[in-house]
Amino acid sequence: MEVRRILEKHLPDHAVSYCYDLWKNHPFTFVASRPRRTKLGDFRVERGTELTITVNNDLNPYAFLITYLHEVAHLLVYQRYRRFGQPHGPIWKRTFREVMQPVLQESVFPSTVLIPLKDYLSNPAASTGAHPTLTRALRQLDVQPAGQQLLVEMPEGESFRFLQKEYIRGIKRRTRVVCTEKTTGLKVSIWAHVWVEKTE
Repeated sequence: MEVRRILEKHLPDHAVSYCYDLWKNHPFTFVASRPRRTKLGDFRVERGTELTITVNNDLNPYAFLITYLHEVAHLLVYQRYRRFGQPHGPIWKRTFREVMQPVLQESVFPSTVLIPLKDYLSNPAASTGAHPTLTRALRQLDVQPAGQQLLVEMPEGESFRFLQKEYIRGIKRRTRVVCTEKTTGLKVSIWAHVWVEKTE
């Protein structure tokens, strides 16, 4: 029941039973993870047999659902073929479209998300961030944290705090922004559409 409670907390109501059935039919360890710098979710095989899916717990319900099913598609590809193959190649794309199909309806997604989501699924990329219209539609449904702004909207050279570290905003490269960690000088790649706190 723990998995169902997590899904009920994070998903649109009409998607909970479907996503729970996927978990029951293809069991895996599921974790609603703290936000991460470089990814929204992941699928991994631990110790050779343990299947684990994680999804960042700060995503809005619609982004959480898309990410959850994105990772379930990876799991299904692994189970069917016992190999990872090309991570976001033709087999994964087809599988992702299959698992998304039952939730592509207005009882689950608002039309502002559903229309660009269907377009994205015609040739899904590794991240929804590669589809600007879908990314904007999903972000418009976020609750903006007090005192924060999207990294992608911050001018280059500005300082900000993210996950308790301070960075300087650098150049944007596709779906990520190359930033410099202030204390170490290390260059790190951060997803462009995370919420960050501006600092002086």
